[in-house]
Amino acid sequence: MGLTSNNTLVPAALAAVALFACTVWLWPRLAQRGWRSVSGRVALLFAVQLSLFVSVGLFANQTFGFYASWADLFGQETDQGVVVDHTPGNRSSDPLRVTEIGGVPGRSGFRPSSVGQVQKVDIVGRTTHIASPAYIYLPPEYFQERYRARTFPAAVVLTGYPGTARALVDKLHYPRTALQLVKDGRMRPMILVMLRPTVAPPRDTECVDVPGGPQTESFFAEDLPQAVTQHYRVTEGPRSWGIIGDSTGGYCALKLAMHHPGVYAAGAGLSPYYKAPVDPTTGDLFQGDKALRNRANLWWCLKHLPGPDTSLLVSSSKEGEANYKDTLKFIERVKAKETTRISSIILESGGHNFNTWRREIPATLEWVSGLLGDR
Repeated sequence: MGLTSNNTLVPAALAAVALFACTVWLWPRLAQRGWRSVSGRVALLFAVQLSLFVSVGLFANQTFGFYASWADLFGQETDQGVVVDHTPGNRSSDPLRVTEIGGVPGRSGFRPSSVGQVQKVDIVGRTTHIASPAYIYLPPEYFQERYRARTFPAAVVLTGYPGTARALVDKLHYPRTALQLVKDGRMRPMILVMLRPTVAPPRDTECVDVPGGPQTESFFAEDLPQAVTQHYRVTEGPRSWGIIGDSTGGYCALKLAMHHPGVYAAGAGLSPYYKAPVDPTTGDLFQGDKALRNRANLWWCLKHLPGPDTSLLVSSSKEGEANYKDTLKFIERVKAKETTRISSIILESGGHNFNTWRREIPATLEWVSGLLGDR
């Protein structure tokens, strides 16, 4: 009966229907003026309203991935720590461990050499000691004999906050979309590393190296690419990695590409913002360090720092997205930097939600693939 399970949603929806039917059936009997009849009507109305609220809430959470579990919903999530043994030759020191192997949703029953494979992994940063689960999509070419000596470019894909990594697979359909784009000849095979930027839940670290806290930026810029490259056949070189994200993940993707162009040759922000917020979910990210605060502000970076040698993509909607004007301004400021390339996806309308991002993901994957190298 998990928060995102159909075993929870279906009974809740059936209960709402049953309570509504019960209210219609009993209403004539409760149409009197006595306190018992009035109390009965109030109780039935309250029960119907509550059941509808719960059903809609469960459906919305399952669709958009706001909370991953009941503990996450009530702010009680505590990820179990991982003991890392750094003794040379000890297998437990491997930074990446595969925990589950599955197929591509919607393509079950096929061999990996036909549709690829989705692996659930645990990653432990060797320098930051941050532990995070992730999903790895390996394209079918990865398993085909004629490509056994080939390496592949890779792209990190980030959720928003709080988000769930599994939603990138099941709701935003990254593996299925990448598979179809390759079949259509619109992109080359690419490894996808899908996870959420919330590597120290429930805190929202905004991909910042927090003084005295999680070194999140270093995890994504150093530990994550190293762990994946060590375990999979990822192309080595300055044009091997891209990064994509939506909302908070979009801000992180842009920032990481701008701060680390030697690692990420391309960064795509879907519905991003451009400055790290400080609120109850983030806590004090900067500990009074003005330089760190400025570095996390992409507006400040564009004004005061040389343009990084990387390619950026931003998306927004003319109607439905709050970041539309900021996105247009960001595009103009990046265009003033000779060494930084900027592209955009601007929809006529679309809200800050999965449906909008699903409309943008195919073009985004095609764009990233075209900028990364392989051999």
